[in-house]
Parts: sequence; structure tokens; C-alpha cells
Amino acid sequence: MTTAMKEKTKRKGLAKQESTHYRVHLPGFIKGEIGLGDVIKRTTYAVGIKPCTGCVQRAAMLNRWISFSG
Repeated sequence: MTTAMKEKTKRKGLAKQESTHYRVHLPGFIKGEIGLGDVIKRTTYAVGIKPCTGCVQRAAMLNRWISFSG
């Protein structure tokens, strides 16, 4: 198997993993929709931790995975 074929197979596997999106309804707590990554980013920023490149990527991945709505 060539390197290009391995990379293509790997991307297909990642696409399947990222396709699962969960929505949690929290009436009364949240207005609109917000992702888990944004919740963590806002919390750490409020504590005084500044986001790095890895933090931004992790927030984007968590937003694709789970979101909260009112």
C-alpha cells in the first residue's frame, strides 16, 4: 500500500469519527446554541489562561462533537 493510499484511508476513518454530533438541550440556561469547545474556551479565558494554537484546534473539534442549545 502506498503512502497516498494510507493517507486517503486514514482521512476516510477520520471523517466517519467526526460525523457524530450530539446536541444537549438545556432550557433556561443557554440562549441560542454554543459548542463545548466555546464553553471551555470562555471558562479558561475568564480564569486568565490565553489560548494557544492547540487550544483553538481542540475547541473546533469539540464544537463539532457536542453542542448545547436552549
